[in-house]
Amino acid sequence: MSKLTYKESGVDTKAAAALVTDVFGDLRRRTEQKRKLFGAFGLFAAAYDLSDYKEPVIVTGCDGVGTKLELLIHHDMLENAGKDLVAMSVNDVLTTGGDPILFLDYIGIGRIDKSQITRLIEGMTEWLAACDCILAGGETAEMPGIVPDGLIELSGFAIGAVEKKDLLNPERVEVGDVLVGYPSDGFHANGWSLVRRVLKEYASEFSDEEIRGLLAPTRLYHEEVRALKEAGADIRAMAHITGGGLTENLERFLGTRGADIQIPEWTLGAIPKVIAHCDAQGIIDTFNMGWGWVAIVPPADKAKALAAGPGAREIGVITAEHGVRVKVG
Repeated sequence: MSKLTYKESGVDTKAAAALVTDVFGDLRRRTEQKRKLFGAFGLFAAAYDLSDYKEPVIVTGCDGVGTKLELLIHHDMLENAGKDLVAMSVNDVLTTGGDPILFLDYIGIGRIDKSQITRLIEGMTEWLAACDCILAGGETAEMPGIVPDGLIELSGFAIGAVEKKDLLNPERVEVGDVLVGYPSDGFHANGWSLVRRVLKEYASEFSDEEIRGLLAPTRLYHEEVRALKEAGADIRAMAHITGGGLTENLERFLGTRGADIQIPEWTLGAIPKVIAHCDAQGIIDTFNMGWGWVAIVPPADKAKALAAGPGAREIGVITAEHGVRVKVG
């Protein structure tokens, strides 16, 4: 009687090992330009030397791509999924004032597909190289019977560091401070359960080209943050506008204070056609409404903040009244 093998159960460990050597290793090298791992890549854990920092504080972020991934797979835009995965976590690290240093990914798939995984990693490494963050490792799990064919699970983990004296403290936000918004490139990777429902129920209103436009990857805001620092702006706080929109993402650190925000109508691509089918307050509480990043600075530094990125705009002011109030139009 023959004995069963792991491969016959649907898991090919040799194929997975070859993938790490042939694909992951080659692509990740492009993320080690300005920063290098301390020690070899491919060990059980990755190391990074923090001795260039005087009093380093470690900052971390973890996120995924959410239900947007279903449409990215369907429209064969896997590189964008890799970019989304990186930006969702790296942007969170940037809000602390820290430098994104290391990134790790988790890919769960029914059967190893070298082409699919290569394209995911290509997207990751493009965004990571852009912000000088090293792809330090990860996990590719082949799980037949658990992850259905045609689907992929994705998670990303970012690790950064910041000098203790430079760690942003949102408690410094004062009444009268200015909120400067930096444009998003679309819905990013939040609110897609609502977007997907609109696209399903009103499918005849959207062309394939319009849907692909909606699937633009989450924007990285490392250049805006770098420009703010180089300009010497007194950054009181920064917010990555993800699930919950401007209201929730700002309220989480404003405490008893609040903000009055005025933003224009969101006119990018086919977005107006999507939000026209959604509740008016619901879109404010769900989407970034065209502003994926917000920096809070004192009025004296408003000009510096506005010059830190294309399309930057003063969108509001900090108030003594609790709660974030958003007006559109």
